[in-house]
Amino acid sequence: MIGINRKIVSAMQKIGPRFLPFADAATKDLPLGRLLRLSLFQVSVGMAMVLLTGTLNRVMIVELGVPAWIVGLMVSIPVLIAPFRALIGFKSDTHRSVLGWRRVPYIWFGTMMQFGGFAILPFALLVLTGNGIGSAHWGEAGAALAFLLIGAGINTTQTAGLALANDIASPESRPRVVALLYVMLLAGMVVSALVFGSLLHDFTAKQLIQIIQGVAVITVILNGIAMWKQEVRRPALTAADAPRMSFGEAWQQFSAAGRAKRLLLGVGLGSAAFSMQDILLEPFGGQVFGLNVGQTTWLTATMALGTLAGFAISARRLGRGGDPYRIASLGILAGIAALAAVIFAPVFNTVSVFQTGVFFIGLGGGLFSVGMLTAAMDLASSGAGTMSGFALGAWGGVQATAAGIGVGLSGVLRDAVSGLASEGALGVASSGPATGYITVYQIEIVLLFATLAVIGPLVRGGRRASRPSGFGLAQYPG
Repeated sequence: MIGINRKIVSAMQKIGPRFLPFADAATKDLPLGRLLRLSLFQVSVGMAMVLLTGTLNRVMIVELGVPAWIVGLMVSIPVLIAPFRALIGFKSDTHRSVLGWRRVPYIWFGTMMQFGGFAILPFALLVLTGNGIGSAHWGEAGAALAFLLIGAGINTTQTAGLALANDIASPESRPRVVALLYVMLLAGMVVSALVFGSLLHDFTAKQLIQIIQGVAVITVILNGIAMWKQEVRRPALTAADAPRMSFGEAWQQFSAAGRAKRLLLGVGLGSAAFSMQDILLEPFGGQVFGLNVGQTTWLTATMALGTLAGFAISARRLGRGGDPYRIASLGILAGIAALAAVIFAPVFNTVSVFQTGVFFIGLGGGLFSVGMLTAAMDLASSGAGTMSGFALGAWGGVQATAAGIGVGLSGVLRDAVSGLASEGALGVASSGPATGYITVYQIEIVLLFATLAVIGPLVRGGRRASRPSGFGLAQYPG
């Protein structure tokens, strides 16, 4: 009987890496269970992002009657924190601690900031809407403080969490680890959106407060599980007398490397390009093709499926030694073709072409995201003296800031061009409702071509060469 059980277990171990999603990301030093636990910090981040930019965005404007400009300012606060992710990562690299931990304290600091923000937010919203005691201005100040704490917590947790994943993942498994972290972020966003939507089907202020408080508790639980027994204690790195460079010196070394600067510029241009259509695709489907709310909601699901496909393809190709810049370039090309399909769909009045384009926008975005993050982790990988927190913080800061700017500009450009078109200033042929949207999509294509030009020189021929274990900031290729 024991022999039969051993054969069954052996057979399952052979089947697992082939058929279980991302099972091949696990290694002997990083088992699948430990990797899945670590990725829970991405679930909590996705949950917070949905609550801030989705659920609260709509509830504050529609159900609570908060002016849209106030909501816009509140939602933009987390984006304002993003440029400081390089400093956050640098602080985690140079953290002083007798316990020997660098990443775990910052994940915990970020978790506590998120918890504090979620704890303040319900009461601030009550005062903001005039249903509490005191002036509504106190509610505005409280809500701003809550969004600031949540945004700072998200950026701190995600920066330190990615640096920790980079520290413990082997170079060979790193592409699949990156893809898994992205999938868990997307999974956290999708599941949270479905749960929040079902719980708020019949909206009451009490239900909203309970959801926000529940998110605060779940965030602490998930991040606590994610941190448990993940980081190895290395007191030599965190000792008070250990040699450390200043932030200015680290930035000079980082910016002096030609590849690092091209990487960040490519991340910024590409992230802005892929994010500009995020808030436009559903309105475009409704205004131009007459799709109802249910049909436009499926557009978001279609893009999510495309993104998941991009994650899977990039993980597979990178796991076989593919060049991350080449994968990102393929994503850019897919995005250009997809946006062209979306632009020409109204000309042929074909909804299927539009839906296909939406799928491939998600596919291209998935390929680009995983490719560029893997490239950043390759640059950040090193031995004991790594500055991976600084490098990944710089990547995250550029990515989040560019995406936020892209989303904001897309709405402004769409409204401005649509206003000119409706007044006839652009001619009779451009007076339709699609003009403003198409203009934004054309700008996205231009940005994607610019991104391709920036990262093109970084693409290597053939497979990735083996990387030395001591590859850090001082050894960045120029």
